[in-house]
Amino acid sequence: MGRLFGTDGVRGVANADLTAELALGLSVAAAHVLAEAGTFEGHRPVAVVGRDPRASGEFLEAAVVAGLASAGVDVLKVGVLPTPAVAYLTGVLGADLGVMLSASHNAMPDNGVKFFARGGHKLADELEDRIESVYEEHRTGAPWDRPTGSGVGRVRSYSEGFDRYVAHLIAVLPNRLDGLKIVLDEAHGAAARVSPEAFTRAGAEIVTIGAEPDGLNINDGCGSTHLDKLKAAVIEHGADLGIAHDGDADRCLAVDHTGDEIDGDQILAVLALSMRERGVLRSDTVVATVMSNLGFKLAMEREGIQLVQAAVGDRYVLEEMKQHGYALGGEQSGHVIILDHATTGDGTLTGLMLAARVVQSGRSLRELASVMERLPQVLINVPDVDRSRVGDSAELATAVGEAERELGSTGRVLLRPSGTEPLVRVMVEAADIDQARAVAGRLADAVKSALG
Repeated sequence: MGRLFGTDGVRGVANADLTAELALGLSVAAAHVLAEAGTFEGHRPVAVVGRDPRASGEFLEAAVVAGLASAGVDVLKVGVLPTPAVAYLTGVLGADLGVMLSASHNAMPDNGVKFFARGGHKLADELEDRIESVYEEHRTGAPWDRPTGSGVGRVRSYSEGFDRYVAHLIAVLPNRLDGLKIVLDEAHGAAARVSPEAFTRAGAEIVTIGAEPDGLNINDGCGSTHLDKLKAAVIEHGADLGIAHDGDADRCLAVDHTGDEIDGDQILAVLALSMRERGVLRSDTVVATVMSNLGFKLAMEREGIQLVQAAVGDRYVLEEMKQHGYALGGEQSGHVIILDHATTGDGTLTGLMLAARVVQSGRSLRELASVMERLPQVLINVPDVDRSRVGDSAELATAVGEAERELGSTGRVLLRPSGTEPLVRVMVEAADIDQARAVAGRLADAVKSALG
């Protein structure tokens, strides 16, 4: 069996790859593994379970809850809430683990299972590997040790989670948002209620789009992966800025008042300067990934802020932050982690902090984001190839070497297998967009030839 866990939990087509049986089995395995690891510390364990609005989340939630309760875990169901809300509630309620059912920015047919350990932190690789091992061991015949009678877990709804999370978001804002007009694109996802409520309580005038989830329309032509509707709405309503989330709202991208996109690198740059000014950017350092635009690195160098680069995936950014005590990190895709207030990427919190900086500075988002210049960057996703052989193909290594020699010191090349989808990502940066496109196109063809 190939590794089930990717960079962000277990994902697949719901009811095909990700079945009720798999969700149940993984939940039981997680309960056993975390108990063995001492996470439960000899007491009756408690789990927080949430989901995004996907229709498949309804039956997968039932499977996860059944698995946990059958393993002797008490379950608090928080319903439809963002991933960072589940992480926050896992920590603040003192729960032993959290489970989020979501495939984030993926299309509706997909779904996923993410686990959080005590404190609301994502599981380390070794714990995920152990969960897989235990799951597979019992799937092939070894019986579970099942509690009976009063030993089985109890299940109840925890409706207070919504207000508790929103109150937390408001409490950590450095200033209010009065006077701002903001368009919010909720991707018909998990933040459709939370984000508008938080921005409104913070004082902003809001216009919402993509805020009517029906279980089938999540990420459908809207949200952080489809910004055209947000750009049009910002201009139509004369808004100061727009904020876009993905399906589980652990991402945030933005649009300035002219309709231009503000990506995760630019958001990180704006927040880094804001946090340094407030004295909360520890070690004057920000953590990003190897996918960050070269323009971001140059901007941080110019501003005297140290940049630490981690592997792609917010979990690896977070590991670097926790290990060295850094306060801010994130990805170009809009995963931004503000570690003093969140244990994972939090799109609503990021959007609020970005808007707060606009108010506090008295400058437009466009002006604030101009601190960095994005160098031309082309990203091509190459599907239907063997992503496991990216680092082993001599043919591909030759193609990459040729591209790097052509670009010289004015650009760079990055090939990496997706951790959440069956494809390889080809990224090329160059001083000239036409050159970047040409090199990326040739490399995409090389990936198809070598790995197809």
